[in-house]
Amino acid sequence: MSVALWTVQALLALFFLMHALLKFVLPDGLPDTLTWLYDLPRLPSIVIGMLELMAAIGLVLPGVTRIRPRLVPLAAVGLMLTMIGAAIFHLTRGELVLIPVNVMVFLLAGFVAYGRIRLRPIAERT
Repeated sequence: MSVALWTVQALLALFFLMHALLKFVLPDGLPDTLTWLYDLPRLPSIVIGMLELMAAIGLVLPGVTRIRPRLVPLAAVGLMLTMIGAAIFHLTRGELVLIPVNVMVFLLAGFVAYGRIRLRPIAERT
């Protein structure tokens, strides 16, 4: 179970790191599934990118260093809330094809949150 949790944590961290970088750089020629990024005002986009970057770090760093590992499930819950907001955003824009991705990421973050609270909590450094 620990390997599965670490794998999902790493994949979620990479996913949100990439999305954060896209929000910071906002390159031209994004694929159709990411063109909604062009419609976001710049400041909220940067703020969301910062939150995603911090969550990506929070999914991995506290567990690896074993310093405040209780932050890992909190980061996962934060990403779950982010995915609820993202699904609402895409729903209001009629981008129904993107909502399954939000649901999948929500479920993966939920797995990490539950796993790190109940199944395999990371021991704090002694």
